[in-house]
Amino acid sequence: MQTTPPVVMVQSESERLRARVAWLYHIENYTQNDIAAQLGINRVMVVRLLAEARRRNEVRVTISSALSDMIALERELEATFGIKQVIVAPFADAEGDPTKVIAAAAGTLITGMMHSGMIVGVGWGRTLYNTLPFIAGAALDDFRVVSLLGGISAARRFNPAEFAWQFAELFKGEGFLVTAPAVVDSPETKHALLERCGLAAIFEMADKLDVALLSVGGISALTTSYRTGYLSEADRRSLIDAGAVGDVLYNFIDKDGNVIDHEVNARVISVNLERLRRTPERILISGGPEKLEALRASLVTIKPTTFVTDEQTAGALLGSTATRPERERA
Repeated sequence: MQTTPPVVMVQSESERLRARVAWLYHIENYTQNDIAAQLGINRVMVVRLLAEARRRNEVRVTISSALSDMIALERELEATFGIKQVIVAPFADAEGDPTKVIAAAAGTLITGMMHSGMIVGVGWGRTLYNTLPFIAGAALDDFRVVSLLGGISAARRFNPAEFAWQFAELFKGEGFLVTAPAVVDSPETKHALLERCGLAAIFEMADKLDVALLSVGGISALTTSYRTGYLSEADRRSLIDAGAVGDVLYNFIDKDGNVIDHEVNARVISVNLERLRRTPERILISGGPEKLEALRASLVTIKPTTFVTDEQTAGALLGSTATRPERERA
């Protein structure tokens, strides 16, 4: 039976900003000055955006923009997890794969964030790889991209090195790749590679990152790590028995976001989470039912400044997948 692919909605930044300004003003009763301060724009722009929303008939008694339900989810996630910005992509299919809609929303965000002089650290995975078609590249000066973990030899498409290289190419930047496997056979091999092969110098660049683009891996057999044969079934079962719910850059964590005491973590060549948390802008791009536990844990341990996900995942993280009722201004 042939299934219908999900519709990917690419929302413009102007539409998102206009709807968000309208929501804050009409629903949450923010003043125009408060809105300007929160969104990093001036009051004149707030006035213009409110007028434009009215002109487009997006604001009546309630906010009628198709994004209003998404903004309600975004605001609730921001408050619940202490995140500066949440972007929720519309996705009504509870049984479908949200990868493309998350990637589309993230691609628009990334396009607007990149500028000359940046050092950007990147993770890996199917979701991040799928952002590439939605990113509008540009020729930037002094733009550097650092892969935050080692590569793999068996899965070229979702290889960390492949994503980092293609991302650097989009902005005509330099790519700094970790020329070693992400998981090696022993802690001794890991230390030898870091000390003798120049890999430590690349990881030290992680202390200078402006932005880190990250995804989360679940521990189920459906996630990229296991589809590609990167970790064995024995390792997966052993990690689960030790309390792992997923990983960030192959740092396997428990439900509370703590890195578990397991020999796989001692064999991983990647940036550790303590170093990652020092990055000024940490963008977490992920979703899907198989990643819920891992996402909850990663929101605690990474403390992302921006989180991009889909509406089904957002609802589940908040404890309900039910559609939220339309809110009215009192």
